[in-house]
Amino acid sequence: MFLCRDQELQLLERRYRKTGTECIVIYGRRRVGKTALINEFVKNKEVIFFPALKANAADNLEALSKSISQYLHPETASSPVYRSFDDAFSAITPFVKTHRVIFVIDEFPYLCDADSSIPSRLQHLLDHDWKDSGLFLILCGSSMSFMEKEVLSEESPLFGRRTAQLKLEPLSFSDSSRFHPELSSEDNALIYGITGGIPHYIDKLQVRSSIRDALIENFFDRSAYLFEEPDNLLRQELREPAVYNSVITAIADGASRQSDIASKVHLDTATCAKYLKVLCELGIIQKVEPVIDRSKKKIIYRITDQFFRFWYRFVPGNMMAITSGRMDHLYSSLVENYLNDYMGQTFEYMCRSWMIDHMDTLPFTISDIGEWWGSHPVLKKEVQLDIVAISPKSHQRGLGKQYLIGSCKYRKERIGIDELDLIQEYASAFTSANDQCFYYIFSKGGFTEELQEAARQGHVTLVTLDDMYQ
Repeated sequence: MFLCRDQELQLLERRYRKTGTECIVIYGRRRVGKTALINEFVKNKEVIFFPALKANAADNLEALSKSISQYLHPETASSPVYRSFDDAFSAITPFVKTHRVIFVIDEFPYLCDADSSIPSRLQHLLDHDWKDSGLFLILCGSSMSFMEKEVLSEESPLFGRRTAQLKLEPLSFSDSSRFHPELSSEDNALIYGITGGIPHYIDKLQVRSSIRDALIENFFDRSAYLFEEPDNLLRQELREPAVYNSVITAIADGASRQSDIASKVHLDTATCAKYLKVLCELGIIQKVEPVIDRSKKKIIYRITDQFFRFWYRFVPGNMMAITSGRMDHLYSSLVENYLNDYMGQTFEYMCRSWMIDHMDTLPFTISDIGEWWGSHPVLKKEVQLDIVAISPKSHQRGLGKQYLIGSCKYRKERIGIDELDLIQEYASAFTSANDQCFYYIFSKGGFTEELQEAARQGHVTLVTLDDMYQ
């Protein structure tokens, strides 16, 4: 069953209905659903689908030859191997002159690794033999750094040839819930916190009625697919997976600044910076800085891939229970009791995403949104705010600034008026009397009557977890 990705499908269909040559670049992290999207799009259309191999040029040429032969001669069981990639590509030229043909090269970086001249060859064909034809070329890849640097950048031979590009992101928390509309908001939020909105992981988690049972069977089991997934991904993407594993582990254990991470992994800071950069490019971690008063001195690193964050939070420290098959008995004490704490960071991200998606309901258009931390000049201590959003006018000199200040609480208990007082006090660290501040509080457990009365008087906007899924 194919769910979501409606906008992406509509874009592809619009391009398909146009006349002339198309070159579409689709990329995103592994398992995000690129191939599933393409397979849904090409249904009932003429298509040559070539999944490139992580192999040498000869093996890729043989596989490409077979893909082309299956399109040109579907009735023939055997397929000849073309002498060169030029011959293989040229074989489809007469057909794209008269037909709308989709030519998909999946895992395009693998093909380029096998033969570095491929981008130049395709560029020549797009400029000459395939120009003004019915070809609908799709170049798809999981290596985001390769696709951005070697396909989309100005240095690429293919620069200027693409007619559209799609960077496929993980599903939003609301779209992820479409897989399990029968479950509660809390269960769907937890599934999002475990899978990060990756459709493949949602499928593999196989939640039926109990997330606990799904985790024990499909995650906390050494034979389970999801248990092996982080290690498999690191091995597929990186040459030194053990070092990268150590870097991620250090961040998961609480090291957030580059110097602290380097110290834990026993690397010098310059070398550590290179590993951090690669992990950022893969989307596993993210470099974070306060939305106000951005400074290199305040940069920290966080695991932002929710699946990796969940795995590194609950697997390494519980390995003995997992390997001995005792997670069924120990789940409550080792996992369940810590889920609200784990979901705190996920919930903050969900709340910021909700604000962006509901921009038309906010007091002003947001130009920047994030979190903020820093020293409070009056309280004489470090304080932190989950959400700070800024209006475009806040960047202009001499004008009063506008802020949205938010708090996100993933707790069972109801949130009271003291939380509003607290974020107002913390916001005074960077606001002045001329500024306009609008306060938002998000809560899983709801709000006290006193805080609801403050909301009715217009002092704060309150949003529950259930509200976020409506």
